[in-house]
Amino acid sequence: MSLTKNQVASVAYTLKNSEGQVIDKASKDSPMSFIHGVGGMIPGFEKELEGKNIGDSFSLVIEPENAYGERNDELTQDVSREMFAGIPDEQLVAGAQFQAQTDAGVEIITIAAVNGDQIKIDANHPLAGETLYFEVEMLDIRDATEEELAHGHVHATGGCGSDKAEKSESGGCCGSCGGEGH
Repeated sequence: MSLTKNQVASVAYTLKNSEGQVIDKASKDSPMSFIHGVGGMIPGFEKELEGKNIGDSFSLVIEPENAYGERNDELTQDVSREMFAGIPDEQLVAGAQFQAQTDAGVEIITIAAVNGDQIKIDANHPLAGETLYFEVEMLDIRDATEEELAHGHVHATGGCGSDKAEKSESGGCCGSCGGEGH
């Protein structure tokens, strides 16, 4: 079976940066699964996986414009320490990351520098401007369920409400599911 839109792909992969440092990986024992073609993955990754088959192993080089984009200096700014009220000073260090609600949704914000009461924050994706090097093995392909397509992501074997489904704090298997057994 060749991977096409609206199918679930399960892959093992190793992701490295241009210096050869491992950034992320998923093993055969704990693969990454996603619905192909619905925008849940970076565009270059989705494009390169289109038409791949179970058992295929391959290398990918994905340039920034097909990954997380180029760095944008306009996404950095100096803000007052007061913006971080309640956060201990030892957590306010260069490289620390947090999530912030923005007009574009939830984004990862990185502290770029701390200078007294001024903190430089960077809203670029942490991998913006990076060329990404993947080693990928296609482990499984299956059709996504109607429920997965409606929710926009893969559910655990058995679907929402099953004993095998991963549960959120609200009791459902995802924020969209809303509960047990549907």
